[in-house]
Amino acid sequence: MTDHRAATTTSGAPNGAPKPTTKSGAKNPTPPDAAAQPQLKRTLGGFQVFAISFAFISVAVGVFATYGEMLQTAGPVGIWLWVFAAIGQTLVALVVAQFAARIALSGSSYQWASRLANPKIGWFFGWLSFWYLAIAVVTMANAMASQALMPLLGLSADEEVARILTLVILVVQAALVIASTRLFGMITSAAVAVELGIIAVLVVALLVVIALTGDGDVANLTDRGVSITDPNYFAIGGGLMAGALMGLTTLVGFDSAANLAEEAKNPYRNVPRAIVGSVVAASVAGLIFLIVLTLAIRDVDAVTADPSPVAAIIRGQLGPVWERILVGGIAFAFFGAGMVVMAACSRQAFAMARDGRFPAARLMSRVNPRTRTPIAATILIVVIGIVLMLALPGDALVQLIVGGTLLPALMYGAIVVLYLAVRTKLERRPGGFNLGRFELPVTLLALVWVAVVLVVLVTPSDALVPSLVVLGLLFAGAVYFAWLMIFRRAVFETEFDGVAPVDGAAPVVGAAAIDGAAAPVD
Repeated sequence: MTDHRAATTTSGAPNGAPKPTTKSGAKNPTPPDAAAQPQLKRTLGGFQVFAISFAFISVAVGVFATYGEMLQTAGPVGIWLWVFAAIGQTLVALVVAQFAARIALSGSSYQWASRLANPKIGWFFGWLSFWYLAIAVVTMANAMASQALMPLLGLSADEEVARILTLVILVVQAALVIASTRLFGMITSAAVAVELGIIAVLVVALLVVIALTGDGDVANLTDRGVSITDPNYFAIGGGLMAGALMGLTTLVGFDSAANLAEEAKNPYRNVPRAIVGSVVAASVAGLIFLIVLTLAIRDVDAVTADPSPVAAIIRGQLGPVWERILVGGIAFAFFGAGMVVMAACSRQAFAMARDGRFPAARLMSRVNPRTRTPIAATILIVVIGIVLMLALPGDALVQLIVGGTLLPALMYGAIVVLYLAVRTKLERRPGGFNLGRFELPVTLLALVWVAVVLVVLVTPSDALVPSLVVLGLLFAGAVYFAWLMIFRRAVFETEFDGVAPVDGAAPVVGAAAIDGAAAPVD
């Protein structure tokens, strides 16, 4: 494979990229050389695509990372906020699935906005998506270190140790994601199986122990716990609203399947099913898990004060041996989920760099000829993790969780608005996902939901630092966008033709050839 660089030429196309189509529709008469284009390989089957989306959501991971925060702000009764988050996020997933059923390109919302609105709007979608994914990778690694790995190794709570372990985890994940897409798919599929098994075992084991010993308390399901003394519990930005963070943090990332659309087999069918199916499955499994976990709390105050409350509940009911076994499985689920997010993030950077619209595009658009993976784009995520671990003050996990939830909320809101603007332009694929007459009501409800989520996320007092981080990223994006408009404006004036047909479907404008297939030209 030749060296794939995204430097802008006089024609506006990255070197080695497909020839551009200008706004007037004129095309370079020279057919592009498919072998010279950055290529990804279709190796992910239907279950693997679902596994990737489900692993990104990762119920067990999300609960482990945020259950303690929920106990401290809303109390055990806060688990019922999960239901509202599940309904709202399913509405958003239905809108996202409608896009995925029509455009199957790496970059998801970036590609959708670029091709259905214009490349300038698409760029902001891509920028938001990249940083949301990058922060999510680091969040999962830090949560794995502090909530699973350190209790498993018998280490006491220590912020510095957690940060060091976070970086070690990121390096190992990056090495595996770079090594092979197939290996990555196998690990994430195994992680999903382990996670589902752990949830099932925990639910059954805890219910059996509670039934045999009577050592469970139904009153926990309506208990406010330590938050009973909070005078602002029901206020805007108060404890109850803060408790919603668990569901809002966990039930995101269902769109990650669309980020790997160019590596999925039959993507127009498998990707939308994975998006909707994963969020519904995660919502149901998560609610059952939370109810049983909360019933099993022996001492609400003691568990709330524990640095790893889920591990404390398991230890209290099942003993230290089962705690280590199950927490070990959870650690593996954390690891697999982190790999999913890292792969999706690297593909987002790759997709933008392939179009010459990402910093260091020449480097970030390179695909290794042996592994067929974007190495530099993957390493970039590790570098971001290092910067965050060095720069974030206080409890890194809390800051990462809030910031990592605010970014997807902004992005999902933008996706819903985009869909409302372009829905009449979308072609219906035979047999593709379609909401029919429910399309407009579902989209409007999704928009209302996202607005509520943004209010919930920015009003708590501990949202200040994460909100400033997000604003800083948006400002940095605006500066880079202005630089592109001044010095690289051509990258926004062209779209690149050439994509291999997918399962007999008509070619879609704007993607590199896949699996070595020749890129068709008109």
